[in-house]
Amino acid sequence: MPTLRIGSRGSQLALWQASHISALLRAWGHDVGNRNHSHHRRQDHRCSLGQVGAKGGLGKGVFTKEIEEALAAGRVDLAVHSLKDLPTELPPGFEIAAITKREEPRDAFCSCHYSKIEDLPEGARVGTSSLRRQAQLKAIRRDLDIHPLRGNVDTRLRKLEEGEYDAIILASAGLRRLRKTELIKQILSVEIMCPAAGQGALGIEIRAGDGVTGQHVAFLNDPNASAATTCERALLTQLGEVAKFPIGAFAVRRGGMMHLEAVVADPDGSRVLRDSRDGKIPKDSAKTLG
Repeated sequence: MPTLRIGSRGSQLALWQASHISALLRAWGHDVGNRNHSHHRRQDHRCSLGQVGAKGGLGKGVFTKEIEEALAAGRVDLAVHSLKDLPTELPPGFEIAAITKREEPRDAFCSCHYSKIEDLPEGARVGTSSLRRQAQLKAIRRDLDIHPLRGNVDTRLRKLEEGEYDAIILASAGLRRLRKTELIKQILSVEIMCPAAGQGALGIEIRAGDGVTGQHVAFLNDPNASAATTCERALLTQLGEVAKFPIGAFAVRRGGMMHLEAVVADPDGSRVLRDSRDGKIPKDSAKTLG
């Protein structure tokens, strides 16, 4: 089999993701080479929370542009992304070839001294990198003092341990993948903190029409994760990728049914709109439900 060249960012988590996919491809009989693209790795340090993308993180596409340039130029054959970082509509010339089995999609409440959000004292300092999380936190605890949280996972956890924050909110998936779960005190229910669309899943991006690479990575696709995240991302598409409001979406397949929970909020949490729907799969497609 041909050598497959993987492009990824240079962050700690991105390197884990690329290594994970490399191991799966090697087990399938492929030779694999990794290429890291770290130019945007630390841009988020200079952004305020108000500049952070409403759907969780910097604007979608910021972390993918350089890797897509390498894909287009033929320097890599596939790219590994956190699916929540990929725009719902990829630039021309690219496609998602597989969506991997999903890790825990919910957010985690991490603290050194408090076991759950309800235990935080009035005015407690909470760190988060996402307006989606901020809005939902404010909706249930308007008294909290919420501040931007920057850096890689190790940096964020160190700031918590050093007392800069009373608690921080991170994606459970990243903590689990890096085996840094010691400070997780509460996995936040979807009713409290609806996750970002695609959170916990990895998207494998290739050049559009590259059927050879598509066939090589097809085994990585998980049907349940693909259906659920397609549903969630369809909701984003319907609301508009440039929507200025925090959006959360979580879909789960239960037997022949798909259940979708969604939230749209004002950044300050003053208004939070929640809704849910059920659809019979495959009669109603996951995309249609979203």
